[in-house]
Amino acid sequence: MSMEGPRYLSPAALDGLELSTTEIVESIEALLRSAKQSRAWSAPKPVIKPPDGRYLMATLSAADDPPFMAVKALLLNPRNPERGLSSINSLVVLQDGDTGLPLAVIDGNWITAVRTAGLSAVAAKRFANPQASAIAFIGCGVQAQSHLRALAELFPLKEVRAFGRGAANRDALCRRAEGMGLAAVAAATARDAVSGADIVVSSVPLTPKPSPFVDARWLKPGAFATLPDLALPWLRDSMGAFGRIVIDDREQEATMPEPMVEPQLVSGDLADLVAGSVAEVSSRSERTAFVFRGMGLADLALAALAYQRASGGVR
Repeated sequence: MSMEGPRYLSPAALDGLELSTTEIVESIEALLRSAKQSRAWSAPKPVIKPPDGRYLMATLSAADDPPFMAVKALLLNPRNPERGLSSINSLVVLQDGDTGLPLAVIDGNWITAVRTAGLSAVAAKRFANPQASAIAFIGCGVQAQSHLRALAELFPLKEVRAFGRGAANRDALCRRAEGMGLAAVAAATARDAVSGADIVVSSVPLTPKPSPFVDARWLKPGAFATLPDLALPWLRDSMGAFGRIVIDDREQEATMPEPMVEPQLVSGDLADLVAGSVAEVSSRSERTAFVFRGMGLADLALAALAYQRASGGVR
């Protein structure tokens, strides 16, 4: 650590690191394997829900290799957009895992967006059709943008279908897709977006009283869906249409008051998938899904990768 104190990594500095999806995926996979070997650890998320609609959450994770500890504090306030602010704001503190000395303070919104897409990419590598060409987005905000970037690096995408209740975000996602040389379609309905898509990304904003409107039975055989929004917009009675559903962390999920999906539908978690105890797709007719809340280990993986890159590989 520099004698000047912890390094601050801003969104601009983080963008400048040009971390690839492959690097991000590999860093997450490495920590998932370490967790199976009791060499990396993550505590279940504590959550506070004040009666005014705010949502406060934190993650804590540590590992032997890389030898770091990360803490992320996040606050969602649905009134922030009225103030000209993002609805979610967060910060990650990276510390030496042995001494506890502070190493870096990192923009948490960037970490959250990029590591969430990285988690989806870990599952997509194993579940999605390697020749996937059509991707659909339900919700077109920050997560849609980060997922488009990540998944376009892994799959030969040609077409993007966007459905969102905010025209500005939907149109921005379409422009981003066109700028990447992809065809972009602003879908009139959620069903129009997902029908026939190879990959579906669902990332609608979290709300206190969600109204489900997406039916898993609309997806074609062989489609893969990644749901970082806890599957809140999906009709619960349709989730059985997925042949296999993987969640991010079974231990964390067991502490939550409301399960994301019915437990009997869950085949395992992401560490199981990476370890091979949940089989990868062998039939292109099986619908699969990854449903998740987000993992502290993924925050640590990306924070450590960013810090090491910014430090020239030297702690």
